Amino acid sequence: MKILKRILIIISILVLLLELGLLFTGNIFVNKVLSMTIFSGKMGPDIDELNLFPYHEVAIGNPQPWPLSSTYNKNKIDEKALGEMMKYKTVAYLVVKNDSILHEEYWEGYNEHSVANSFSMAKSINAILIGCAIKDGLIKSLDEPVGNYLEEFKSDEKSKITIKHLLTMSSGIDFKEEYVSPLAWPAEAYYGPDVTSTVTNVKMKYEPGKIWHYKGGDAQLLGMILRKVTGQYVADYATEKLWKTIGAEDKAFWSTDEKQMEKVSCCFYTNARDYAKIAKLYLNFGYCNGHQIVDSTYVKESITAANLVDRNGKQNDKYGYQWWLMNYKNHQIFYMRGIRGQYVFAIPDMKMIVVRLGHKRASKAGDEIPADIFHYLDAAFSL
Repeated sequence: MKILKRILIIISILVLLLELGLLFTGNIFVNKVLSMTIFSGKMGPDIDELNLFPYHEVAIGNPQPWPLSSTYNKNKIDEKALGEMMKYKTVAYLVVKNDSILHEEYWEGYNEHSVANSFSMAKSINAILIGCAIKDGLIKSLDEPVGNYLEEFKSDEKSKITIKHLLTMSSGIDFKEEYVSPLAWPAEAYYGPDVTSTVTNVKMKYEPGKIWHYKGGDAQLLGMILRKVTGQYVADYATEKLWKTIGAEDKAFWSTDEKQMEKVSCCFYTNARDYAKIAKLYLNFGYCNGHQIVDSTYVKESITAANLVDRNGKQNDKYGYQWWLMNYKNHQIFYMRGIRGQYVFAIPDMKMIVVRLGHKRASKAGDEIPADIFHYLDAAFSL
């Protein structure tokens, strides 16, 4: 009993020291990380965590349902492709062709109204809203310094960062975009109480406008600029400028931190059908339902590779203004992408949109394209 008592005392001391260490280093949020992941039987965030965090609603206006194709769901996905989808725990798969739903399937109890976390697809939505703010005259130019809007970026090397640098992930800020460490930026932004503090208390690593390096902090700063220039929550601006205008069928949700700032680098929740409407907007170069929501020039720039090199000196050919780009089977494709295999593909020459939502994606090394992407595209091409 004495040995057991000593062990318990030692464990208690170690836990206390750990907690004091987290407290004094400003990393007390790690407790929430561990509680919501490892201690809950998960290795990271999932697509159905809306009610675990505060959120703002993105309201609908006049819903405009997608028409169904004359061949709706008449062609089946072949067994091999379907097996690959199930391997990565797909919950929603939707194909739109010529502005009509050609095919849709749901699993695990999900349906056309079920919402799922976008993760980093939210960055593309956020970038659309930046385009709206430019069209509204709230932001004068993409070449404006970020310091014109955010006090923390008025001095030193940070004063050279422009809005365009944020859009193209070339700010040069030293955000630690690591997904394993509970101390890295993504974990703090997702689980922490104050996402604003995580993106303002930062250091520089590269000269702005030179190196493309994917990092969520750049997107979050764009959200702060939106909040500043609109005088609204980002979700309210999204309601006004995007959700009501595109005829979304269901309200969406945007997770916030404890201070009601939207986590715009992730955490937008909606369903497959309404995600597809975002792609439709850009396929139509920002025009929808009689409104030019975003200038067509901005849309074209968004889906064109930014003239940058990556950290290895390789020319960027995969990223525009928070939109991913690829060429597959001679099709130029622009798309939204999230870490758990959330995808919305727009394929202009086929007049096709493909949405896939799920729990997992294929592993990848560095800046490789996750291999599961090709399964979802091939399945759509075969329908």
